[in-house]
Amino acid sequence: MKILPGLSTFLLAVTASVAAPPNIVFIFSDDHAYQAISAYGDARKLLATPNIDRIAKAGMRFDRCVVPNSICGPARATVLTGKYSHLNGYPNNAGNARFDGTQVTFPKLLQKAGYQTAMIGKWHLGSDPTGFDFWQVLPGQGAYYNPPMTRNGQPVQNSGYVTDIITDVSLDWLQRRNKTKPFLLMCQHKAPHREWEPALRHLDADGDRHYAEPPTLFDDYAGRGLAEHDQDMTIEQTMTEADLKLKPPPRLTPEQRKAWDAYYEPRNAAFRAANPQGRDLTRWKYQRYLHDYLATLRSVDESVGRVLDYLEREGLAENTIVVYASDQGFYLGEHGWFDKRWIFEESLRTPLLVRWPGVTKPGSANRDLVSNLDFAETFLEAAGVPVPAEMQGRSLVPILRGKRPADWRTSFYYQYYEYPAPHRVRPHYGVVTDRYKLVRFYGTGEDYWELFDLEKDPHELRSVHGEAAYTATQGELEKELTRLRRELKAPENVPPAWFGTRPAGRGKQAK
Repeated sequence: MKILPGLSTFLLAVTASVAAPPNIVFIFSDDHAYQAISAYGDARKLLATPNIDRIAKAGMRFDRCVVPNSICGPARATVLTGKYSHLNGYPNNAGNARFDGTQVTFPKLLQKAGYQTAMIGKWHLGSDPTGFDFWQVLPGQGAYYNPPMTRNGQPVQNSGYVTDIITDVSLDWLQRRNKTKPFLLMCQHKAPHREWEPALRHLDADGDRHYAEPPTLFDDYAGRGLAEHDQDMTIEQTMTEADLKLKPPPRLTPEQRKAWDAYYEPRNAAFRAANPQGRDLTRWKYQRYLHDYLATLRSVDESVGRVLDYLEREGLAENTIVVYASDQGFYLGEHGWFDKRWIFEESLRTPLLVRWPGVTKPGSANRDLVSNLDFAETFLEAAGVPVPAEMQGRSLVPILRGKRPADWRTSFYYQYYEYPAPHRVRPHYGVVTDRYKLVRFYGTGEDYWELFDLEKDPHELRSVHGEAAYTATQGELEKELTRLRRELKAPENVPPAWFGTRPAGRGKQAK
């Protein structure tokens, strides 16, 4: 049979595409605020992230990626299962929490479909990873310096800085993997999690820069209810001496301690001599916090660059989906806060950047309401693996192809459980749209509602719940919230264990 000119090339391309499902590199950081990624264009211009920005320039930046439960472990369980906390069984970060590794996860399904799978870095789910051919993870929260890890069930001691180690192990696995198979690499960083301990090489990287303050640094929480007033997550009151580097971390070697002291001790001595009080003290804490938090991210950005360079050098980039995301958002002084947990914007929104060569338009941006609830479904569809009906998100593949489904979600359900420790953020649930948030605080004997209009009040400073001008909107949101709770099988009564239990203290506060 005679083959028409050009047809043989087409058939070869089709055959190659069928034979070679895309590799997936999922780079996941802990508590990385979108405000601290230069591709998102924060007004404070806090940090240049040229390597993370490479993903945005070559792919899609998602501007409204939200999470169903803004806290570390539950977010990770959602990524793996594509399910809300109340169905995947991991609602809080309590010390006895353990992820049920027998349930369906997307790595298991990819592994069954012929993918080689690896989990490297921060796991933070209590139980051992399942569904991975190789895993090397930090126990619990992990340590920044010289961290112990567990490799396929066996203890491993490492020397050096945690972000560098996670990157080294990831690149070593990529080099040693079975190169006849497609692969999933989950490269998951500890940084920039509390206590924000930077790589020693980055301690003086910003030259004692003075960071611009957010307009709500001294928020008095007027116009909102008891939950906002009663929390314990302020820069002013909650930060400890360890947070503020007024005492060194415990795992430094003598050589590392020397470099640490050379940077921090002269500055700490100047702080103690000045003895700032009131707002001046809060401002000093904010500056120290921003220095440390952003310095930890310099190593993360370097890590992303190393991974991208490897993919390009080995000829893998063109058939590899690269995703950069965080477990949730984080406060960088907005409302006077650090940490996360709230349905409010800086906590609810997480960064999401996706590069998929030949599929996703370079330099594109998207404002659809997407979520980490959608990651599992996205990876499965991209790999040609059926998505289980029990998963509650939706694949982002159509959006990544530039074809938003007509029935894409316009509202999203959120529910947070953990209370009272460690930050006294009251349990709450609510519905989120492009403009509004309707929130119910529950479970502490002081139930009440709030409603926010993000168009008129982007900083979420005043609840308009019960105001006559919002009667119709409030009614519509109440109906939508009821529909979502029914559809998602949200619990009518939350078991007490879901609030979690742990000691509330974290050490001496710096006054």
